[in-house]
Amino acid sequence: MRLFSTLFLLIAVSFASFAQDDQKAKDIVVKLTNKTKTYSSIYVEFTAKIKNSSINESTKGKGWLKGDKYKAQLGEYNILSNGSKVWTISTEDKEVYVSNVGDDDDDMINPKELLTKWETGYRYKYVKEEVIGGVKYHRINLFPKDPKNAKYHTVTMLVNSAKNQIYQVTLKSNDGTKSTYTMNVFKVNETYSDNLFIFDKRKYPGYEVIY
Repeated sequence: MRLFSTLFLLIAVSFASFAQDDQKAKDIVVKLTNKTKTYSSIYVEFTAKIKNSSINESTKGKGWLKGDKYKAQLGEYNILSNGSKVWTISTEDKEVYVSNVGDDDDDMINPKELLTKWETGYRYKYVKEEVIGGVKYHRINLFPKDPKNAKYHTVTMLVNSAKNQIYQVTLKSNDGTKSTYTMNVFKVNETYSDNLFIFDKRKYPGYEVIY
């Protein structure tokens, strides 16, 4: 489920340590972080492209974020979290896995944990401004300060320079996997009921619930 945890990196990324980072990258990330923190909710539609020696696939997904609560849909999987519990729903297997937020699972990280996960341990550098489809973006690279213990050796962000929002993130893993997440729709400050983020067994008749 690393796809879901990484999704929320795109929409809730924040960095607090700027030592040894170039000033231009620092200024962009500070503005991005401050703006993201003002949103009461976020809705995204994204494309995830995963490629390595044995996989080359593209999948579309959706995500909702409201404080510590979130919902994500990608392929056969739906994930719901009310901020304390997480429900991972496999529509193919008709199974629901229930866990607690904060359980020791690298693939199941809630948005708040992702926010702090990336605050330290990385250096970043401004690469260039580029134009895609007539829109200007800032390209910024991040590198782990401790590469031997890091999951990704390089993270590349494309930030919309006019809207000050993340457009794309590419993660290059130490195992050779390249994961690119592109935001196709990005909406903020819409109203969502808390029920959106709670598993309702009545909507999944016949599913096995596994604790």
